[in-house]
Amino acid sequence: MLRDALVLTAWTAQPATRILDPLERTSEILFGVIMVLTFTSSISVAQSGQAETREVLVAALGCNIAWGIVDAAFYLMAILIGRARGLRILHAIRENRDHSLSQRLILEALPEPVSAVLAPSEVEELRERLARIPDRPLHSLIKRRDLTGALAVFLLVFLSTLPIALPFLLVSQIGVAMRTSNAIAIAMLFGTGRTLGRHTGRSGWGTGLVMVFLGLVLVAITIALGG
Repeated sequence: MLRDALVLTAWTAQPATRILDPLERTSEILFGVIMVLTFTSSISVAQSGQAETREVLVAALGCNIAWGIVDAAFYLMAILIGRARGLRILHAIRENRDHSLSQRLILEALPEPVSAVLAPSEVEELRERLARIPDRPLHSLIKRRDLTGALAVFLLVFLSTLPIALPFLLVSQIGVAMRTSNAIAIAMLFGTGRTLGRHTGRSGWGTGLVMVFLGLVLVAITIALGG
């Protein structure tokens, strides 16, 4: 319901300064790291040569490109569906002659911590403001900023592959390359967790360690299931 609340107020709000919020950025980086780790973890130090290693890296790169495109498409789809639903709620609020029902729709669309502290007069004031908002055509639901956000999603998933894959291209000894790659992956997992923890007001170090553990567990599960 939070997306609906943001949509209802976005008609008069100033544009955000960030394309993706910290949660979205860290989620995309984490996704890319886990995807590439499922490939690099399958490299055998004892049996893999340069040719086999390059094949694995090409496969990892191609997989992250594909999933980056898919993830960007779902990002745009979520925006379109969220705004269309918000527009539907807005129309219902504006066209309903029963003000009490319109107020209930507003409260249902708002996050619970917000709706719980709003007085009836404040809800009515919000209803009146929403009723004065001009209609927006459907073609305005997807904006240039959203396309920029989709591109950012793709780049985060794709670029997160490179730091983990580069040691296998720059270091001739597979064992050293593997340890270097794993160290970079752990650092990236910790960094995303620390950023997320600071964004949510929690301990950056604690959240970073949890993210490392969670990421390694997810990689192990993915490999075990044949991913």
